[in-house]
Amino acid sequence: MPREELRELQLERLRASVRNAYENVPLYRERFDAAGVTPDDIRSLEDLQRFPFVVKQDMRDNYPFGMFARENADVARIHASSGTTGQATVVGHTATDLKNWGDCFARGIAMVGGDENSTIQVSYGYGLFTGGLGAHAGGEAMGCTVIPTSSGNTKRQVQMLKDCGTDILACTPSYALLIADTAIEMGYDPATEFKISGGIFGAEPCSENMRQEIADKLGLQYCDVYGLSEIMGPGVAMECAERGGLHIAEDQFFCEIIDPETLEVLPDGEVGELVITTLTRECSPMIRYRTRDVTTINAEMCPCGRTHRKIGRLLGRTDDMLIIRGVNVFPSQIEQVITEFPEIATQYQIILTTRGPLDHVELQVETEPDFPIDEVRALEDLRSRLAAALKSNLQVAVDIKFVEPKTIARSEGKAKRVIDLRGETN
Repeated sequence: MPREELRELQLERLRASVRNAYENVPLYRERFDAAGVTPDDIRSLEDLQRFPFVVKQDMRDNYPFGMFARENADVARIHASSGTTGQATVVGHTATDLKNWGDCFARGIAMVGGDENSTIQVSYGYGLFTGGLGAHAGGEAMGCTVIPTSSGNTKRQVQMLKDCGTDILACTPSYALLIADTAIEMGYDPATEFKISGGIFGAEPCSENMRQEIADKLGLQYCDVYGLSEIMGPGVAMECAERGGLHIAEDQFFCEIIDPETLEVLPDGEVGELVITTLTRECSPMIRYRTRDVTTINAEMCPCGRTHRKIGRLLGRTDDMLIIRGVNVFPSQIEQVITEFPEIATQYQIILTTRGPLDHVELQVETEPDFPIDEVRALEDLRSRLAAALKSNLQVAVDIKFVEPKTIARSEGKAKRVIDLRGETN
């Protein structure tokens, strides 16, 4: 859609969404009235900047249905956030909301070359977490054959990939890597022996090197998918073959980048916190939801021909950003350094404790199976090089602990990379 037409559509839908929120959700009516704004004040897309933000705590405070704009008879399904950083938040979907969700995810299937002839294996977890059913709906919207394997039983996952001729895999990056490694351990070369050609991976951070490792081992085009249950689920933005960012479904969502300190809206291209307003969501409209995700918006035309703007790959979060001895550190920075060392596997955990008045960071990493972990000189040389690279990148000293291959617990869902024991130790 040409940008002018798209902006007109966004404005029309924005007016309707703001009115839906104001008329049907008490929190929005109270907040808008307190800020002195009404739905009639939306005369341009820029007018949205006058409206207040909502945050995850608002959803917790109104648990479970206080932010629903529809009665139970119109609610087709309920999902909840995975609750990895606190109490789960509940969201509702009408039948129309679910259809729109499937259409958004189907765009990612098209971006990896999928169509009605494709077979998609959905290895995200099914249930209250939005990953499994979101990808499933996308497959059905595209007309694919859908294999709802969910997560777990990894050897059977591999067998299904091979025997059913799966050409698209959808799961978390860490689970994709586990599937690839399991296939190789079973004696397969999935890059050449399997039909798989595209992967739609999301729900957790993934470094460039880890992406490449997954793409090489499975022999596929990597599509990064962005979503969050508060807004919809996976499919809010999807990565085309040109890479360089994820196309926002701008007919469904209006995105802003703000300075998390001043809350001022930043120009396209500047780094800040992503704020999303839903444009079509009926049951759980979100007006200026602060995602806490740090990224940029790229307005340049994409060579793929899609006119929707792109968000950059996530740089981290404003709320799970680690502050270590006064320095801001994102786990993704640590992962990027790790993946630059071929001797080290792409599995790690960050253990945070306090020693006296100072934060202490222990990084547990696995060596590759062929690395001589028992040779002291080789191990200390690797430790020295890794420590120097981490200090240069993070400006914080990190205590490195090498562990045997395959000893860090593998995840079939979101990988738990950070264990913060500060406050429990001294």
